[in-house]
Amino acid sequence: MGAIEPLGGGPDGARAAASGPGGLLDVLSVAAVLLDADGRIDLWSPQAEDLFGYTAEEALGEFAGHLLVHEEQLPLVMGMFAQVMEGGGSWVGAFPVRHKDGSTRMVEFRNMRLLDSQQEYYALGLAADQATVRQVERDLALSARLVAQSPVGLGVLDTDLRYVSVNPAEERLNGLPAAEHIGRHVHEVLPAVDPSFEAAMREVLATGVPIVDQYTVGRTPADPDHDHAWSVSFYRLEAPNGTVLGVATSSVDVTERHRAVEEQRHTALTLQRSLLPHTPPRRPGLEVATRYRPAQATMEIGGDWFDVIPLSGDKTALVVGDVMGSGVGAAASMGQLRTATRTLADLDLAPAQVLHHLDHVTEGLDTIATCVYAVYDPHTAQCHLSLAGHLPPVLLRRGGGRELLDLPTGAPLGGCGVAFRTTSLAIDVGDQLVLYTDGLVETRDDPIDTRLAVLLEVLDDPGRSLDETCDLLLHTMRHPGDHDDVALLIARATSTAGRTR
Repeated sequence: MGAIEPLGGGPDGARAAASGPGGLLDVLSVAAVLLDADGRIDLWSPQAEDLFGYTAEEALGEFAGHLLVHEEQLPLVMGMFAQVMEGGGSWVGAFPVRHKDGSTRMVEFRNMRLLDSQQEYYALGLAADQATVRQVERDLALSARLVAQSPVGLGVLDTDLRYVSVNPAEERLNGLPAAEHIGRHVHEVLPAVDPSFEAAMREVLATGVPIVDQYTVGRTPADPDHDHAWSVSFYRLEAPNGTVLGVATSSVDVTERHRAVEEQRHTALTLQRSLLPHTPPRRPGLEVATRYRPAQATMEIGGDWFDVIPLSGDKTALVVGDVMGSGVGAAASMGQLRTATRTLADLDLAPAQVLHHLDHVTEGLDTIATCVYAVYDPHTAQCHLSLAGHLPPVLLRRGGGRELLDLPTGAPLGGCGVAFRTTSLAIDVGDQLVLYTDGLVETRDDPIDTRLAVLLEVLDDPGRSLDETCDLLLHTMRHPGDHDDVALLIARATSTAGRTR
């Protein structure tokens, strides 16, 4: 069977579109049989051969009653045939039919009279196996009840993203009756919902890949004055033959959870920002810029931190760390580690010794963290660094050369007991040290080596201001779908009195 679809620029405005095998008629395997006025078989479809067992050569020209009906039921059949041929209307019902193999099968029939151009009458019979018809009816009824009674909002949209149907739960979520959905585009029904809602549906239509549990925030006519949140899933609807019918949506209102998580996020963010230095202190022989960015695609805040700690003899400790986990707990652990780091820094220990003590502190917090700890001495032009499972810093030379520092990685803080090592590095005036957490470079799809190479490419101008470099890195390396926080610290050596290099 074909469907009539619009034909742009065509003379009649329509064209036949073949739907291919696998449609509903194929599922029912509807047979067509045409009888002349005497009851002889004049046309016999392939489906009739499947249903009744006789080939066209065996059936054509035969009396249908004698071929297909048991003898005791023949008078009844002949009476119904005569009634149809006399213009008594069509006949619809189930009737036992004799199969070629001798068995009896219940068949659903629709019989009607036809008139050809020669004013001769024929009887058309459309038939399908009753068991198959009943199964389809049960499936349809079950599907209809499941959709109608589901507490989840369900909607079906065509390939132009116009509503075809919605269930009662979807009506309640959107605050509009079904009649005000049907035939209307999604942005007409839900003009205040985030554009990502429609973009996701178009992606699913194009790729066929479902999107599950997408978080969407917006307003609907059900409550136009307040934001609501929904967990929405999209999947492409296809006919058995593969024809794309549209996209289906399932929506669950998660507003209460959204508000609770937003409150927790705000609390964690407030706590974290209160623990981070707002403006890096001015340090001898050193210019510093910092940034912190919370994750954009998740509701919770991580435990990333940075710090700039004044030390004796004009030295400065530069710290960037990342507590595993998220939420208030991670922010609180970060605050404790930052306090411990500042306390240990006052002891003027080597970086490896500081990380050794932090390892024990972290073990007591029952958490894991990575950290890079560096001490810069402007008088000797030396920087001493140690890593605890952290990504390597970048050294950007005044002349434009840049490299990932090849340092012993160490193990994350948290009681692993692995020894840490301090590495010394000469820093000239104009050189920059870039410290960062993994949220800047790690993604779900790209290898870390590829992302680190991109980081080096972005650091292409040592003369750029540090604030501009921070913003450029965040703009270039970060994406709206990132699920991790970022702490970023860039320090540039400047000239100072008493410098020995």
